[in-house]
Amino acid sequence: MDEPETVEPRVLDRFSDDELTVINRELEDAHPSEILRWADDTFGDRCIQMSSFAIDGMAIFDMYWKVNPKARLATLDTMRLFEETYDLMDRIARRYNTEVEVHYPDIREVGRMIRQHGMNLFYKGVQNRQLCCEIRKVNPLNIALNEADAWITGLRRDQGMKRGEIDIVQKDLAHDAYKINPVANWTAEQIRQYAIDNKVPYNILHDKGFPSIGCAPCTRAVKPGEDERSGRWWWESDPDAKECGIHTVSATT
Repeated sequence: MDEPETVEPRVLDRFSDDELTVINRELEDAHPSEILRWADDTFGDRCIQMSSFAIDGMAIFDMYWKVNPKARLATLDTMRLFEETYDLMDRIARRYNTEVEVHYPDIREVGRMIRQHGMNLFYKGVQNRQLCCEIRKVNPLNIALNEADAWITGLRRDQGMKRGEIDIVQKDLAHDAYKINPVANWTAEQIRQYAIDNKVPYNILHDKGFPSIGCAPCTRAVKPGEDERSGRWWWESDPDAKECGIHTVSATT
């Protein structure tokens, strides 16, 4: 008689929905550094911070590194980033004596996409842009999170749209991992003030009118008073579609 197959326990079975509700209640008013301490104590080196190297992520990493100097920091190099972003990666690696885990898209997928749709396909419609984001960001993220039980983001509720609904700790169903949003309750001004007070290196594009920074062809400076994410995919009319896919609410609960 064949032995029954062993079923690996799911990461998301670690906490029940009721337990997660209690955790979120306890962390709701906690300082981001306390939330990061909880994440490090709970998940250890199976917790990883994913960052686009915007100022939010740099402030978080400064706190995370102070909790654990061996904290893991990773990024998705879409191969279309700003020069200033690459410069900041090097500065962060030197400042914190850390190795940034860089994940790249599959060059074969990128080549196939460009042959079929062109180099700047993202300007030709939302579906094309989402395809580019999927190949350059979502797919590499899936690989990066194979080695993680939890990942840390820089999402904030005051960024609006669907981000206004996020919890501190969420279940990421797509990756069988927990998603931790330590600055969910912070504002852009609090982030910037923390960076100034703690001399955190940040992307100089933030001083040139770029509150949100992504790929170079898809990011522009914004005017005073404009929403901070209005510089992302500015040619698209539907604000709810302005996500790259790595933070879709449908993948979390």
